[in-house]
Amino acid sequence: MTEMGEKLQHGHPGILQDVFNEVANKVVGKRRIIEALFIALLSEGHILLEGSPGAGKTFIASCFARAIGGSFRRLQMTPDLLPADIVGTSVFNPKDATFSIRKGPVFTNVLFCDELNRATPKTQAALLEAMQERQVSIEGETFPLPGPFLVIATQIPSGGAGTYPLTEVQIDRFAFKVKVDYPSFSEEVEIISRIDELEAPEITPRAKLENFLEEIERVRKVYVSDRVKEYIVMLVNRIRKENFVRSGPSPRASIWLFKGVRAKAYLQRRDYVIPDDVKEIAPFVLSHRVVLTPEAEMEEITVESIIQDALRKTPVKKE
Repeated sequence: MTEMGEKLQHGHPGILQDVFNEVANKVVGKRRIIEALFIALLSEGHILLEGSPGAGKTFIASCFARAIGGSFRRLQMTPDLLPADIVGTSVFNPKDATFSIRKGPVFTNVLFCDELNRATPKTQAALLEAMQERQVSIEGETFPLPGPFLVIATQIPSGGAGTYPLTEVQIDRFAFKVKVDYPSFSEEVEIISRIDELEAPEITPRAKLENFLEEIERVRKVYVSDRVKEYIVMLVNRIRKENFVRSGPSPRASIWLFKGVRAKAYLQRRDYVIPDDVKEIAPFVLSHRVVLTPEAEMEEITVESIIQDALRKTPVKKE
């Protein structure tokens, strides 16, 4: 599969290229991750990053937020974190005996939630409601979240001390899941050589938030033919019917494949989608939405192999 980020790096015009270059100049490698963030932002989805501690997830998110000209907040999810710590609360002012609303860190453009599954189910639900509705309620009053709004979350392996595994319904709320791997040998050498610079990077905003709201509208106008729509649905249905799949991707998977491929095509400087766009981002949309049977492990069947097999076997109708 073509490395995500390659074509954007080499010539996408305008502010997207400027933002990409700004982030890529500070983040060593990880171009696939940077473009995944673009796709999530432009398709108005949220993204789950999976990787070992110290792989640079927070750093990438922070650089991205600052480069797009947006605000960035980081939440360390812990078992004692309350919903009010995220969305905000009503505060009593004893001087004039009145209450005022104190908005929480969710009121930002890029919200980074580290170790999401350490938070209790109640706190997880409060965050996921904000992700879905793009608004929160505080003391019965509804407040819209700023736009654009992107949640980047990480999770640690389930079963660890103090974890509350995300339910399948909650995981389904994330449009994409991307693995953040260790750097290559040469990349790690570059990281330690530039560590003084990277620990306090100077990021220049390369866009205004209004620019990205306009870009989001342009992405919605990217043309998706009937044969690509049918290919998306056939792919999802094939995975649902696999013998080793206990719980297959929901219709939300088809929706996010549709939205994601429009953003992917736009970043490839096209105003139309081709089947290869679906093949490119399918693993990022589907991998967290497939639950295998216990027998799958015995047969050495993985989610990745199920998806790749479906991509090989699902035909694309001729025009």
